[in-house]
Amino acid sequence: MKENEKPKPAKAKRSDNLIPDYDYLFEENVDAKGKVKSKFFSKIAKLNLWQIIYSTFIYILQASPTFVMPIITANIIDITTTAVNSASGVTDKVWTELAVNAAILAVVIIQNIPTTMWRWHIVSKMLRRTSAGIKTAVVRKLQSLSITYHKDMESGRIQSKFLKDTDTVDSLFNCFLFSIIPNVIGVIVATGISAYKNGFVALFFLLIIPVNVGLTFLFRKTIRKRSRDYRLKTEDMSTRLSTMVNMMTVTKAHGLEQTEISSVEQSIKSLEGSGLKMDKTLASFGASAWVVSVLLSAACLVFCVILALNGYITVGEVVLYQSMFTAISGYVSGLVNIAPQLGSGFEAMRSISEIMNVKDIEINLGKADPVTVQGNVEFENVYYKYPNTDNYVVKNLNFSVKKGECIAVVGASGSGKSTIMNLIIGFLNPNSGRVTVDGKPLNEYNLSEYRHNISVVPQNSILFSGTIRENITYGLEKYSEEELQKVIETANLTEFIKDLPNGLDTVIGEHGDKLSGGQKQRITIARALIRDPAILILDEATSALDNISEYHVQKAIAGSIKGRTTFIVAHRLSTIRNADRILVMEKGELVETGTFDELLAKKGKFYELKTLNDLNLKAAETALG
Repeated sequence: MKENEKPKPAKAKRSDNLIPDYDYLFEENVDAKGKVKSKFFSKIAKLNLWQIIYSTFIYILQASPTFVMPIITANIIDITTTAVNSASGVTDKVWTELAVNAAILAVVIIQNIPTTMWRWHIVSKMLRRTSAGIKTAVVRKLQSLSITYHKDMESGRIQSKFLKDTDTVDSLFNCFLFSIIPNVIGVIVATGISAYKNGFVALFFLLIIPVNVGLTFLFRKTIRKRSRDYRLKTEDMSTRLSTMVNMMTVTKAHGLEQTEISSVEQSIKSLEGSGLKMDKTLASFGASAWVVSVLLSAACLVFCVILALNGYITVGEVVLYQSMFTAISGYVSGLVNIAPQLGSGFEAMRSISEIMNVKDIEINLGKADPVTVQGNVEFENVYYKYPNTDNYVVKNLNFSVKKGECIAVVGASGSGKSTIMNLIIGFLNPNSGRVTVDGKPLNEYNLSEYRHNISVVPQNSILFSGTIRENITYGLEKYSEEELQKVIETANLTEFIKDLPNGLDTVIGEHGDKLSGGQKQRITIARALIRDPAILILDEATSALDNISEYHVQKAIAGSIKGRTTFIVAHRLSTIRNADRILVMEKGELVETGTFDELLAKKGKFYELKTLNDLNLKAAETALG
């Protein structure tokens, strides 16, 4: 890596853009009656219109044996019956007619193989692309949502929506292509054949449609209600399970395994009860649909036999009409029986729409990319309060920081320290006033690009299951081994890494659970430093370190902050002695500012905090012996 050249985060590859952006499919509008509608189906159908038409045409060819076989069967029965009852017996003409019908039937049946594969190729490609588009749209939306939204929304609920509900929406489109379209085509073709043969009989056939539709409407609301309840219970279960896993250490440390089991069991029982209610509704619906279908089929058989006995139709046509009626009944029943699946699909779509239509997003499109961030930061009359709350956590905040300054922010819990850091990062926007970086309001920057120039070391180490190298260089496109070794030394990781079996390439487990708190925090610090940021934020970054590690890391940080603007939120006030300036916060307001010695000499709020901090440290040391 060249001197002064900063490592850059990896950019998306061109191939990533092949996945379509389907955000607009979930956009909702309010109709004249005040009902919220997304028109998801009409949008996705319009998007794939030509593929749908093409695959539908191929389906007609694919399914032609179903329609042709009853006709051929009726012809063969009539030819055979006529020949048997004829005085001339079985003639060459009879054999020719039988051969022609058999040949047509064979061709129609054999062509099913290529047409089936042909249609599957078109439809599968369409479904896979749509599925990828929907999932990617959800991921893009989640990445664009504000940090406030993510803090308010349980991770387990989000996981349920992404893993379960996106698959259910995929199944909804699958159902449209493989159930709705084939069944509708089947009803149209079978009814058309029957009408061509005998219009009076076709009218009788049409009676099955309103009967089945009426049955669907009878169960529709109950099915939707049960599907929604089951979906919400599933999300609750996912959230509860996620919480249980995250709390595992605390649970075992306090011997609360049975309490946790009882709590999760309650969620499982609630989900079980909801599932039983849904199963009961579906069973009742399925049984009713089957009884109606069989009764109508029996009525059709009696009707056709009466017509044949009175000479209106032939014996072969009895078979034809009964087959057509059974086919139509089957197609209509197929449409009716997918009602539960449609209910689940639309409920899943509504669930995903809860994410896709959230307005609390970070908009970067069209905003300026900061060419270089110098690190001059200013707060001008900044007020901020969290959504749905009345109290401001930051009030009338004014201060300016020049490039290269080291600023410490101290105060009791709830004084607004972390909120100030989140405002600098751009996670939060002031309710009034403004935050500027290099003289430009932060909300005018493309925040994603702006953050390439800052690094954050949070209070709680955030690591993933991978190697130490991967955790330190997370998101970097290029870096040199020399640069990596430099930050490892700076973050006091050298001796620790030497003792590991695979050194830098040692896998540290999920959340870095195989490491101590201090080791995890030093890896996080190394991750921040390798980016050579213009602005460095240390949010109680040394709180998890023992005294020896803290000494080495503080020494390393002292060297790393040179030439860059640094903000330090500190719990141990002795660690900020060399800060250029200290901001003392109380209940969201800046009450004191100055150097370490100046603030102690004032004997004001900082002096109180320092005295209390020293007493707490002394008490802790006494307790440890």
